[in-house]
Amino acid sequence: MAVANGNVAIVNLLLKKGAKFNAKSDKSGNAFQAAVAKRNKVNVNLLFDKGADVNAQGSKYGNALCAAVVNQHESIVNLLLEKGVDVNAQDSEYGNALIDAKGADVNAWGGKYGNALLDAVANQNEVIVNLPLKEGADVNVQGGKYSNALLHAAANQDKAIVNLLLEKGAEVNAQGGEYGNALLDAVANQAADVNAQGGKYGNALQVAVAKGNVDLMNILLEKGADANAQGNGHGNTLWNAVVNQNEVIVHLLLEKGANEHLVNLLLENGADVNAQGGKYGNALQAAVANQDEAIAMILLEKGVDVNAQGGEYGSALQAAVAKENETLVNLLLDKGAEVNALGGLYGNALKAAVANQNELIVTLLLEKGADVNT
Repeated sequence: MAVANGNVAIVNLLLKKGAKFNAKSDKSGNAFQAAVAKRNKVNVNLLFDKGADVNAQGSKYGNALCAAVVNQHESIVNLLLEKGVDVNAQDSEYGNALIDAKGADVNAWGGKYGNALLDAVANQNEVIVNLPLKEGADVNVQGGKYSNALLHAAANQDKAIVNLLLEKGAEVNAQGGEYGNALLDAVANQAADVNAQGGKYGNALQVAVAKGNVDLMNILLEKGADANAQGNGHGNTLWNAVVNQNEVIVHLLLEKGANEHLVNLLLENGADVNAQGGKYGNALQAAVANQDEAIAMILLEKGVDVNAQGGEYGSALQAAVAKENETLVNLLLDKGAEVNALGGLYGNALKAAVANQNELIVTLLLEKGADVNT
């Protein structure tokens, strides 16, 4: 307990009285491990001088060296190495420490994330990450939660470790993990394939849009990302931006600091306003289904086909009617929407209005020439 509390004076007093410093507890292991976990170099040296077993197994860390690595205390790591600790000792969820030039197998498997490099990346400690790399750890080894070290560092948005891994030869286009590959700022600047397909979202631009990452999206577009690339079940990036209906995503800061819609940004970068794909078939129907009048207006101003067929509602007009949005119904009709277009969930717009028992919209559609017998 005295060691766990970091009280050097009491520790010294107890040792003089014959305290058994190698005795173990379930929580902290022995006194030496507790001192290491608490980053107390004075107690570490004191206990070592008294003959503490530096390789004793126990505690949640397994051994003292793992405790030092997990708690990111480089000076104690080096101290333990000097004391002759076994760098290959395996135990606990942390595996082994696998660091420095002390004969460890730097690519040995074990621990919570797979091996020493992956564990170090997960702990977001650049100094500790560099130790196995200096000893020849495979920077592109596959394994762990995110498939490889670079993907894990990218997911943590840890630019320092991303850059370190890149300097050590990490493969920027390696596929794996939820996001497909490690196309973040640092990766994009290393000439990665910005249009590489893979992962949950299909490609890097889809991830940037879905996650609202302004910086990454602009970098990817500057690097030649295809604004029309299709994602895995998400349509193209324009559709994805619309369906997310998030002001943080939709209104982005561009290079000159002006707030503009993501839709405009994508369109200015060559996105096809009439591209088909996704649950709603096209961007206009997605905007209408989400009742986003501002984005619907932008798309109409950009020349979107107001009568484009497809998607859950068959057409944007039927989507507006199904959502009982009179403003959008009027807007679409004014822009030339075909009132008797067939298809979609209800068959046509009039049937949708009748199904919703919306007398106002039924009257409006009839005034615009809806065929009661269609």
